[in-house]
Amino acid sequence: MPYPSPPRIPSGPRRRSLLASAAGAALLVGCSAGPHSGGDGPSAAARARARAAGDSRGLLERYDAVLAAHPGLGQRLRPLRAEVAAHVRTFEEGAAPTATPAKSASASPSPSASPVPAGEKDALAGLAAAERTLADQRAKSLLDAPGELARLLASVAAAGAAHAYLLTEGAK
Repeated sequence: MPYPSPPRIPSGPRRRSLLASAAGAALLVGCSAGPHSGGDGPSAAARARARAAGDSRGLLERYDAVLAAHPGLGQRLRPLRAEVAAHVRTFEEGAAPTATPAKSASASPSPSASPVPAGEKDALAGLAAAERTLADQRAKSLLDAPGELARLLASVAAAGAAHAYLLTEGAK
């Protein structure tokens, strides 16, 4: 009696494998003890947290500006805004004591400095671009962050990328 042939398995890596590998690599970077994982001590981590809190605060201001200009987007934007507000609180928990809630020590200009577009679609596109830019910036900065902060930056960067997707896809 012949054995049945095994099911055909596609060659090459699957999409889930690639995504899991990329996410795992990002988390492992935060877990590894490299030359930047504590060389400057807690003050470097506190400064990085303060900078991240300021960046999130700027993004939160941008959400507030869009909501003020386009109240009809409230139902759609409030959950995303709430997550950004939670990111601010989380980053501020371990930030440097010299950081003030009103302004950050961030080197980047505040995203709320630009005017809100008159059209809802353009306003959403602007928010999506701000989320994407900040997510990319955080993904790069996690390489130099100590372990726990790197994991937090990776998580918030992933949330920002998801926000950008939701803002972009919902506009279609």
